[in-house]
Formats: sequence, C-alpha cells, structure tokens
Amino acid sequence: MKPAALLIVLPALLAGCSVAPPGAEINDPYEPFNRQVHAFNKTVDQAVLRPLSRGTASVPGGFTQPVVNFSNNAGLPGAVVNNLLQADIGGAATNTLRFIVNTTVGVLGLADPAGAIGLREVEADFGATLAVWGVPEGAYLELPGFGPSTERDAAGRVVDFVLDPLDRLDWVPREMQEYSFPTKVAEQVIERGALGDTFDEILYESADSYAQARLIYLQNRRFELGETQPAEDYYFDPYEDQ
Repeated sequence: MKPAALLIVLPALLAGCSVAPPGAEINDPYEPFNRQVHAFNKTVDQAVLRPLSRGTASVPGGFTQPVVNFSNNAGLPGAVVNNLLQADIGGAATNTLRFIVNTTVGVLGLADPAGAIGLREVEADFGATLAVWGVPEGAYLELPGFGPSTERDAAGRVVDFVLDPLDRLDWVPREMQEYSFPTKVAEQVIERGALGDTFDEILYESADSYAQARLIYLQNRRFELGETQPAEDYYFDPYEDQ
C-alpha cells in the first residue's frame, strides 16, 4: 500500500473510533467476537509461543539481548516520525541520535552504546499520535496474533506498518532492513520467556482471562498516554512492538 492510498484508507479506519457511552469505563461492543479471537490467541500461545519462550528463557542473556537490541533499534525511525507528529522535538532528537549511535558504533543495534551514555528511547507510536491529535480511543478490540488493542491503536498499527521509514533510509545496511521483522517476532518470544509467570497468571490462572487482559491492558495504555492515573496492575503484551 502506498502512502497516498493510506490517505484514503485511514479516514475509514478512524471512523470506527467511536466514543464510549457516558460513564462507561470499558467500551466493548464486539465482546463475543473478541472472545473468539482471545481463545484463538491463547491456543497459539499455548501451542507455539509458550513452549518457544520457555526455551529462550534458559538461554543466557548474552545471546538473546542482542536480538532485542537490534529489534528495538530498527523501530527507532518510526518512533522519530511519531515524535515529530506529536511535536516532541526533544524526543525526536534523542531517538535520532540513539539510532545513529547504535547503528554505527553498536553494529546495527546489536549493542546499546547509546543507552550507556544516557540516550534512552522516547517511545512513540501512531496510536499515541492519534491520541495527541484528539482521536477517541474507540471500542476495545482483540486482534489475531497481536492481542489486546483498541480501534484507535489498531488504526495506528496499520499506519506504523505502512509508513515505516526504515526501508527508505538508503544509508542503512540492507541486512538491517531484511531482518527487522524476524527479530521483532523473536523479541516477542524472548519477552514472553522473560515474563513467563506474569503471562501465565493472566492467561491461564485467572477466572476470566479475557476480562483480566482487557482491563489491565486498557488501564496500562491509558496511563501511558496520560489519560488516567496509574493502575496497580500492568499488562505485558506478548505481541506488542517493543
């Protein structure tokens, strides 16, 4: 999909970002469908992600951390774009410097020398950009393979994927562009292993894993966007781009 085509599709995606009924903490008109998707995601987790993550959990961090570093570094150009769209010039500058340092000195981002000198990532995605622009959260959604989301964040995922600037950076080695997606997938498995007990508690030990994941995700996301006060629980999403 070309950026021009996105200008046609995006308004249709955002049109679904409905406003919650007055006084409603959770807007979930698609709950029957969402629960079916949640059951599918649990099946995939139990059959694939959970076993793989238990394997990565036993691997020394010296082997897995470079994968996480590479994945995070590959996502920085997209974060810079969203920093700028949110008028966060400081965040854009920090992420740009971090990307340059880690891509060069850090060997495509396998190492994190930028973090060692205090250049920490300023996280930004297009879902957050839409929130800054005043687009409502919309209804809750559970996406196949991606997990908990909202209509606003689902639209944001589409834009982040289509407009990812990494492939347009001519000075970035082709290997970095080619391995960006595989390492993002690997990162999710590694994160699943590192937080295995938390995931298992939510997905397999709660009385209603769908309601539990939905509540904690919404509380956490709203806090990240500055829309609510911090919640006691924190949802670690195995499918979230890190």
